[in-house]
Amino acid sequence: MKKLNAAFYQQDDVVALARYLIGTELVTEIDGLKTSGIITETEAYRGYDDKACHAHLGRFTERTKVMYETGGVAYVYLCYGIHHLFNIITNKKHNADAILIRAIQPTSGLDHMLKRRNKSKVEASLTSGPGNVSKALGISKSHYGKDLQGSQIYILDKTKTLPVIQSVRIGIDYAGEDAQLPWRFYAADNPYVSKKLKADTPCQE
Repeated sequence: MKKLNAAFYQQDDVVALARYLIGTELVTEIDGLKTSGIITETEAYRGYDDKACHAHLGRFTERTKVMYETGGVAYVYLCYGIHHLFNIITNKKHNADAILIRAIQPTSGLDHMLKRRNKSKVEASLTSGPGNVSKALGISKSHYGKDLQGSQIYILDKTKTLPVIQSVRIGIDYAGEDAQLPWRFYAADNPYVSKKLKADTPCQE
């Protein structure tokens, strides 16, 4: 499988990209340990008009500055002082679009993932939920701004298309009406998904 190239991340439709990423493979090679998993859940965030986005209304801080870079770099931030959340910056420079990786299905390096997560067996909770994804893959704030064309974190293109379910995003009630945007995607009939909602609908091919 080939890496997704830089041009992929620089496309301007972050919602379409979030959907496409379902079925691709996220790989990390950190501290000499290789781990990977099929991406099974994503959420899109659009910089210029999305109240749920950290860069809404041009917000520019030490945390969000990487969001304004050219698409194809990692945005990692600490949530609740506990969980590192891994996002992919997309679009051209200054647009601040991002995709949160919410879940993966492990494919390699399972022993390393289990150790990092302090678990004894592989089950859905190992890599379901964005904080669990980052911990299992060894992703931390030290990877903030990393180029996804590099060797530490990258994504391999998919070999087959998976059926995809579309829903509203999770945990963003503060975003008002934007909390109802159907910008979350996940692989249908896959246990490695953080949460399923009654209103979720299959995407049309």
